[in-house]
Amino acid sequence: MNTITQETRQLSFQDIQDKQKIRYEQILNRLDKPKTAKEIAVELYELGITTTADRNTTAPRLTELEKMNIVRVVGKKKCDWTGKKVAVYEKVNKVKDMVKENENHIPYLY
Repeated sequence: MNTITQETRQLSFQDIQDKQKIRYEQILNRLDKPKTAKEIAVELYELGITTTADRNTTAPRLTELEKMNIVRVVGKKKCDWTGKKVAVYEKVNKVKDMVKENENHIPYLY
């Protein structure tokens, strides 16, 4: 028998998972060419998808996507906003093909 707190924790966890999957798709849809976490964050902000252009809206998800072999780091460049060297990401080819076939749905992320 689950307690109320166990149930609410589970619901909160489920909500976070759903939002994480949505952010994965948003990031992958913006990776039409190699980009930095900040460049993707700025694009999502300018599209009205996020409320801030802070790179922290994309960087953790990019790290997770990299660990899943869905994106990879292909180089580094000087950030236009900070002047620091930052990683540049691109989709792994098999994902590029899947997204091209059906841009709104990436089945194996669910």
